[in-house]
Amino acid sequence: MPAPRFGQRGERRILRSARAALALLGAIGAIGALGSVDACTRWQEPQQRRIGSRHAEAIVAAETIYDGKLGEGWQNYGWAARDLGQGPAHFEAKSYGGWIVARPGLTGRYGGLSFRMQAPRDWGDFLEVRVESPQRDVFPRVVVGLEHRVELPGDWTEVLIPMRTLDPERLPFDRVVFRAWKNVGAGLVSLDKIVLTKGDEADVATEVGPAIEVLLTVDCGAKATPISPLIYGIAYDPRLDAKDRHQWLVGATARRWGGNPASRYNWQLGNAWNTANDWFFENVNFTGNPTFSWTTFLDDQRAHHVATALTVPMLGWVAKDATSYAFPVATGYAAKAGQQQAQDPFKPDAGNGKGLDGKPIAPPPPTQTSVASTPESIGKWVRAIRARDAKLGARSVDVYVLDNEPMLWNSTHRDVHPEPVGYDELLAKTLAYGEAVRAEDADGMIAGPALWGWPAYGYSAIDAQLGFSSAPDRKAHGDVPLLAWWLREVRAHEQKTGHRLVDLVDVHFYPQVERVGGADGGTDAKAAGARLRSTRALWDPSYLDESWIADRIELIPRLKRWIAENAPGIGIQIGEWNFGAETHASGGLAVAEALGRFGQQGITSAFYWTYPPEGSAAFWAFRAFRDFDGAGGRFLDWSLPAKGDEGTSVFVSRDAAGTHLVAIVLNLRSAQPIVPKLTLGNAPKIKSVRLLRYAGGSAGFVLAKASAKDSVITSDALPGYSIAVFDVQLEVKP
Repeated sequence: MPAPRFGQRGERRILRSARAALALLGAIGAIGALGSVDACTRWQEPQQRRIGSRHAEAIVAAETIYDGKLGEGWQNYGWAARDLGQGPAHFEAKSYGGWIVARPGLTGRYGGLSFRMQAPRDWGDFLEVRVESPQRDVFPRVVVGLEHRVELPGDWTEVLIPMRTLDPERLPFDRVVFRAWKNVGAGLVSLDKIVLTKGDEADVATEVGPAIEVLLTVDCGAKATPISPLIYGIAYDPRLDAKDRHQWLVGATARRWGGNPASRYNWQLGNAWNTANDWFFENVNFTGNPTFSWTTFLDDQRAHHVATALTVPMLGWVAKDATSYAFPVATGYAAKAGQQQAQDPFKPDAGNGKGLDGKPIAPPPPTQTSVASTPESIGKWVRAIRARDAKLGARSVDVYVLDNEPMLWNSTHRDVHPEPVGYDELLAKTLAYGEAVRAEDADGMIAGPALWGWPAYGYSAIDAQLGFSSAPDRKAHGDVPLLAWWLREVRAHEQKTGHRLVDLVDVHFYPQVERVGGADGGTDAKAAGARLRSTRALWDPSYLDESWIADRIELIPRLKRWIAENAPGIGIQIGEWNFGAETHASGGLAVAEALGRFGQQGITSAFYWTYPPEGSAAFWAFRAFRDFDGAGGRFLDWSLPAKGDEGTSVFVSRDAAGTHLVAIVLNLRSAQPIVPKLTLGNAPKIKSVRLLRYAGGSAGFVLAKASAKDSVITSDALPGYSIAVFDVQLEVKP
């Protein structure tokens, strides 16, 4: 039987949408400032279709793709059900359906893409369009909006998207992809008169603004912040790692064993996990290797010289085997509830635990899939790890993470934990399982509580279920935000017992702005700009989040305040993070921005979810910090305060001696080149400088020209949406 076909990136995108819905559950309110703004006032019904704003000009076709039938040389690809009989083409849009038309060898310069479309009105702006090439995936994903369309008789819409929007870098392409970017209901999309339009000289010219000079400064004499090597972490994916080895090329310094299945990992069986609601609540052998176990993972870590963050279950139940499932369709407990909404196509008796009406079926006894996992059992696991370390002569686990996203257990793992987690249960499990780990490893770091996102920082799952506006669990605990309360109580326990329990406060962060996050995040100008702005939620107290959150998240400063007020000395771990669109320049820049801020802000550890595709923009963003020249060149160990003009970010590091600097400059403007002028204040004389630049594509960084005079470094223009690394050697101090 084929292995289950599902991926964490896709699941994560869907789960984030579910979490947004969770955050609006019940009476929804008081989420702002984790306790001030009523979210109901921000929720609006979808807008009705409006007459488009573009002018209804004549469309002059340069290349006909489809007009009642496919144009000459064009081929019919795609993944959704479709009908290309005589007349308009139709495809099924539900479940993110799409259609691809391709003409291998296509050449030419075009003004835009035009087509006519007919679809249900209540879907709103559902259609995403992009051009593509088999050799690259760097093209924007454009959502058809008001600015692109005009209404025609017969409920048809005419769409025109300029080529400067679809292909701003004027790269060759040979196909067009039409796709529902959101999960609309059942129904057909009809398309016709699809053409690439003829453009005048202004249309086909690449719109690149003139280069402008930007000023960047760094104070080399200022107090430096140590940069933890653990901020360059990635995540372990047991479903991919056996075949996908490129993750080791990204330059990661640490890898986290985590995610939803880790909550149900049975360490005594070795390769038994549960997929939870990500895939039909099934016990599985993820790796396909019957000899795999946690020891295999730790040996792999050791072989690649990376630190380890290991998630240890405290949910209370782990998989009893690699074959059981929670909601059988034809037999057993769940069969009494009748047919289910969906079944595993590879294991038809495994249902999704929902009736045909979409309502959850009452879960079976946990023993259907699981066995109890106690603090004593987890203590035995840590003891086995440390005994093995003693034989090998080296530590293998650096951080023990106390489970994963407990405020979602009642949905993610509802088959064994249907009740929502409250303040008291979270603390009780933290103390019980944390003490079990600490008893066996006095020196390893312990991290928790691995909260999934914004609502969970301040409220429990009980509050989420009953309504954030009433927040009964929070109010029963002094109306103190959940994480602040947890820190206070953990510190009180430590003071009572006289020994340290928790070293790191662990939270997850994913942008909630529409079409920003996820592997399929938008790459049109609007989505790309929002993605880059959304990184400010990590560090900027003035940034008002542009999602349903609509508040100032200021994640790292907020965590620092809560720590200072409740548990001074605890470090910060961003256990999961990702800004989406990994193959697009904006996704790469968001990664570089986040890594730079992690070092600048002095956090202890961070783990990207999961790891960037080889050769992607996100991949090369990691390499800017970890191996920009292919010979071990990296961002250094001390962060210096630096600043740049608007539209840029600059991060500067130095070595312990202060004679080697590495500066990373980001041009956040999409199309306007910049001429950087980097001034080194209070620095020794510049001995040498080299510049490596990345401006897209899979080839990575290339050498570019840079020069230094006195304390100022200049270079040729840096293209829009680019990353530049200045590697600077200074004269030895007397």
